[in-house]
Amino acid sequence: MTAAAATAPDPDADLIIRTENLSRRFGDLIAVKDVSLSVRRGEIFGVLGPNGAGKSTTIRMLCGILDPSGGRGTVVGFDIARDPERIKERVGYMTQRFSLYEDLTVYENLWFYAGIYGVARRDRKARVAEVLGTTGLEARKGQLAGTLSGGWKQRVALASATIHRPPLLFLDEPTAGVDPVSRRAFWAEIHRLASGGTTVLLTTHYMDEAERCHRLAFIFRGQVLDVGRPEEVIARRELVAAEVDLTGAIDGVAIAAALRAMDGVDEVEFYGHTLRVVTRQDHDPVALLAPYAGEWPARKVRVSVEDAFVSMVRREEAP
Repeated sequence: MTAAAATAPDPDADLIIRTENLSRRFGDLIAVKDVSLSVRRGEIFGVLGPNGAGKSTTIRMLCGILDPSGGRGTVVGFDIARDPERIKERVGYMTQRFSLYEDLTVYENLWFYAGIYGVARRDRKARVAEVLGTTGLEARKGQLAGTLSGGWKQRVALASATIHRPPLLFLDEPTAGVDPVSRRAFWAEIHRLASGGTTVLLTTHYMDEAERCHRLAFIFRGQVLDVGRPEEVIARRELVAAEVDLTGAIDGVAIAAALRAMDGVDEVEFYGHTLRVVTRQDHDPVALLAPYAGEWPARKVRVSVEDAFVSMVRREEAP
């Protein structure tokens, strides 16, 4: 073995999650089928898909809560099937139901979860105080959790899930039912955690949130359709998008119907008076919309993760 080969870095050494053909059955139902994922330390990795796609089942297997029916994987260095309890000790897990004790104060919830996650009693007071300060919860530490708004409950739940400084944080639909301002504050905190070295794997069906992740896995009917950075996934769909203002148009619905019937058109949607058309790359959506333009000409716009996902799902659903 040469000196260069002896010192070459292991390409898998930085992986905090690795699965190969991970599957889960519930009777005759295949909830997750042959999911293979690799997540590196410090990543914000999004698992994107509609309700019922298998996202939560996947995350529960990775957390050690559900045994896989097939395949294999490691999380934080431990085997999913053989060492689920070791995994549970080393990860944080937050669900969309927030799992707080509503008759306890914010401080009491954090103290309780610090104990559950194994923070030494001698360190617990200092750690709770630290988390109260970094998350902006200090002023609410004496408030009953049940009296908090959804956004503040979410903040307490995240603080509870990270009280033991886990290297890996699982978030299952963490912003469901939370207002837009609280969602933005939540994402700022997620990026702060990731910048400090915490790996974050989250499930979501919000397409705008998916674009905030470093990498994505698209899951549909329990299977992974694509994995990559948001811009990579978008580029692989080879789509082009354009918009036109239909203010004053006689029949926008008829215009949309005519466009949907055209060859190469992938998606036609209204946003107020604006009509947005997505086509395959070998077609020009601006030219298709030009005949309907009024005072403002049709213009090319950015293709989104949502465009890519809808296109992918429709291809899978096609007969």
